[in-house]
Amino acid sequence: MMKLGIFGGTFNPVHYGHLTAAVEVREKLGLNKIIFVPSGNPPLKDTELADAKHRYKMVKLAVSKNRFFAVSDIEYKKKDKSYSVDTIEKLRCIYPGARLYFIAGIDAFIDIPNWWQPERLVSLADFIIVSRPAFKFAGLASSPYLKINKSILKKLDSAKLGQYKTKLKSGREVIMMRITPIEVSATGIRKMVKRGKSIKNLLPEEVESYIITHKIYKVKS
Repeated sequence: MMKLGIFGGTFNPVHYGHLTAAVEVREKLGLNKIIFVPSGNPPLKDTELADAKHRYKMVKLAVSKNRFFAVSDIEYKKKDKSYSVDTIEKLRCIYPGARLYFIAGIDAFIDIPNWWQPERLVSLADFIIVSRPAFKFAGLASSPYLKINKSILKKLDSAKLGQYKTKLKSGREVIMMRITPIEVSATGIRKMVKRGKSIKNLLPEEVESYIITHKIYKVKS
């Protein structure tokens, strides 16, 4: 059975933190491929959010050299608001028979009760919950979809465990795993671009060139 990791986000812009996490998750869990799903343009657009067209193209450039990576235009091409539950359902149709793993940071998984149709979402796919700077696995104890001994979460936080596999209350599999922290953020990159500072080595050269060429994140005069 083909195992696919679904990695959604704004990717504003995509950077080595995203790419390194995807490589690590794929290799450690033996996934066949990671599919990046850049979000579309939300109705109440953040002024710092680059147009979906640019974010999609930047991800495409970033993953082009890795045969285990792909990018989906499902959310980018959708005119109205995109919801993760709809995206997963469409991907299930595109990849019939494949096992889909929804990749989420600790903070994102904790927030799932506030998403559109969360109960349905956690029954449609398996989940991979990855470590995130400033967030602890212990916070997952508050999730209504996960029943787990707090001592396990503490072992993940203290690095006594690298990963742990269990079941969600929906019956779907969930894998919690520590990944190597990368000190780079999209917010930081945007600030650097605004200040005219170099963003070299924070993201692929092709993405850096795209940002410069299209004057993305520059302060508009």
